[in-house]
Amino acid sequence: MPVAARARWVLAAATSVALVATGCSSSGGGGSSSSSSDASKTFSYQSNEPQNPLQPANANEVGGGRIIQNLFKGLVDYDPSNAKIRMQVASAIDTTDSQTFTVTMKDGWKFHDGTPVHAKNFVDAWNWAANPANNQINSSWFSDIEGYQDVHPATGSPTTDKLSGLTVTDDLHFTIKLNHKVSYFEYKLGYIAFSPLPDAFFNDPAGYGQKPVGNGPYQFVSWAHNSQVVTKTYPDYQGVDKPKNGGIVFKMYTTSEAAYADLQSNNLDVMDQVPPSALATYKSDLGDRAVDSPQGAIQNIGFTLYQADWAAPEKAQVRQGLSMAIDRPTITKTVLQGSRAPASAWVAEGVEGYKAGTCGDFCTFDPAKAKQLIQQGGGVPGNKVLVTYNADGGHKEWVDAVCNSIRQNTGVDCLGDPKPDFKTARQAITSHQLNGAFRTGWVQDYPLNANFLADVYRTGAASNDTGYSNPQFDQLSTQADAAPSVADTVTGYQQAEAVLASGMPTIPLWYYRTNSGYSTNVQNVTFDSFGNPAWTQVEVKG
Repeated sequence: MPVAARARWVLAAATSVALVATGCSSSGGGGSSSSSSDASKTFSYQSNEPQNPLQPANANEVGGGRIIQNLFKGLVDYDPSNAKIRMQVASAIDTTDSQTFTVTMKDGWKFHDGTPVHAKNFVDAWNWAANPANNQINSSWFSDIEGYQDVHPATGSPTTDKLSGLTVTDDLHFTIKLNHKVSYFEYKLGYIAFSPLPDAFFNDPAGYGQKPVGNGPYQFVSWAHNSQVVTKTYPDYQGVDKPKNGGIVFKMYTTSEAAYADLQSNNLDVMDQVPPSALATYKSDLGDRAVDSPQGAIQNIGFTLYQADWAAPEKAQVRQGLSMAIDRPTITKTVLQGSRAPASAWVAEGVEGYKAGTCGDFCTFDPAKAKQLIQQGGGVPGNKVLVTYNADGGHKEWVDAVCNSIRQNTGVDCLGDPKPDFKTARQAITSHQLNGAFRTGWVQDYPLNANFLADVYRTGAASNDTGYSNPQFDQLSTQADAAPSVADTVTGYQQAEAVLASGMPTIPLWYYRTNSGYSTNVQNVTFDSFGNPAWTQVEVKG
């Protein structure tokens, strides 16, 4: 999922793969405190304005995604302590061939309007999301399901609005038939796009996008655009993670510096990421309320490959050269205060299938080779690169440092192009209104290398913001999907990842950690490998 400072949501009861996601905890005092807590009180979280209405299949960025994952709950989710799959609405998901899955649901789940969560609510929601008429940004997540090409054809008009692979058996059972074997399909089912929708949603999708009705631990209260989204605990929530607090207030900030100032003055309870300007001091500022924990996420620079200036085959050498002009070790050590690790691949460290060095020499700092490659590729169009980024995410310092490195080592003019907020930047990126380069990133939706590759670089994927299209990559990805086991899928995607270096659609920069903190108002704040706090476990002091 694209990151605002990330993006960010696995794992299969039917598989025995050891998933890396290390249990994450705050450094020093994130455990339970002896202080009393008040389960009726809300806590606030640093957020940003969602790009789209709050519909589960219409968020592939953190602004909307984090809110939706608290309002809705799917068949499964991921235990924040170890990232392993937990059954939520489902009691079992069975398959004998990795192509047909039989879902058995728990009885008693309700939407926040009091109506029951039944099998049809999942099937209807997925059919609606896959339909191109509804313009859902995550529609391609349903492309594995049989009949997707009839509902959402690459060309021409749909012949139906129902996925033939979805069949409701009764209120608590349905089957999912895929158009090919996908050994890791259960991993995907924890992603927010696979959430159910109440019957009333389909009468007014636009209205429900502004006032969503979900089935998750928190119920929607209000949305003051560009200010905050208020939620409250849903008393009839049936999940295994019942809230220990009264709700979450997602507060929108235009700068991470402003959020950090509010955190220090206890006007904000939990941060997303501290700003670069505070990385050197936040641990001493916050003491045992500082957080430094692993996160399955990567920061990249993407290119507008859908434009003629960057689409020519020889421009791959230019992108390779620009990558080699970036002094990652120095920038991560100085500007980012050692809080990031230089990237050498397109998959984040700690994710199952991570393979260091996939980028090869192209992620190694070598000014002489950088100049040579840029020259061989015919030079940077106009000898100038603009790197678009969101100004509310604490990115200015490192974007300036990257541009300085490129400028000083190649003579290519490089400048940051700040947009006022994450929503504005994402709209410019997804609507192809840019010319050149842009900050992008990915936080795992599920901790498998396929998520960092197929969902970002496959032709037509929902998060393929660069417009990259490589038949060899697509073929290897398809073969990896159909592999007989998750282990074989991981190996197959490592082969697909190796193809990216020849085209360099994005420049891998560095791997994230969660560098955060919390106020004196809360306790028991821990973060998972997706970069999210364990929302329902946060306690507000009495």
